[in-house]
Amino acid sequence: MRRKLVIGNLKMNGSITANQKLFAGVMAGVADLRNADYALCVPYPYLCQAQSLMQGSNVAWGAQNLCANEDAALTGAVSPAMLVDYGCTYVIVGHSERRIQLHETDDTAATRFNAALNAGLTPVFCMGESKEERESDWTEYVVGRQLDSIIRRYGAELLTKAVLAYEPLWAVGTDIPATPEQAQEVHHFIRKRVARCNAEVAENVRILYGGSVQTENAPALFAMPDIDGALVGRCSLEAKAFVGICQAANQV
Repeated sequence: MRRKLVIGNLKMNGSITANQKLFAGVMAGVADLRNADYALCVPYPYLCQAQSLMQGSNVAWGAQNLCANEDAALTGAVSPAMLVDYGCTYVIVGHSERRIQLHETDDTAATRFNAALNAGLTPVFCMGESKEERESDWTEYVVGRQLDSIIRRYGAELLTKAVLAYEPLWAVGTDIPATPEQAQEVHHFIRKRVARCNAEVAENVRILYGGSVQTENAPALFAMPDIDGALVGRCSLEAKAFVGICQAANQV
């Protein structure tokens, strides 16, 4: 049985003072929740703080992006090795906000996915369709294309060391999450797509749902057979809300 995983994505939020309160609240809230895994992905400047405060707890930490280059004259870039230096476990790759606002592509996301794996990090590879694409019945085409960008290049077997995340763009940062049934339908499609290449990998890879996950809808989402946890945005900024989602994962 796949173990549930809840990852908080702080996005471009936080401060040293706010983080200290958030991290302490999350660590205390999940300290006795041993049936699932938990992590917070923080902005680069706060990785040192995350490592200092959360090491030894049952909360892992990670980054929200990385550069595919190991060592290069790239001003402002952060390499996989730098994330390893700060004890990161996870790194988010291909988030919809970066695809849309920073023009990242399937190709660049796939390259960073592989770079993360080579460094010993666990990439959280994001996929999802826009409102227009869903209304045009293109969901499976778009999600399948994004998933295939890594499977074609590197093979399905590498997914045993990764996490997949379905985040419909029309639900991210809104108050209109996908229903558990809508999310399950796409998660099932993703698992079947992986199974075409390797059935064992498909059975074991964890697929998270991201898009307005809250304490209220988390139990119904986590009850779906192909939803293995959540990639949480807004509710990861407040310890009580995030811990509530973690409690739902722990109870499944």
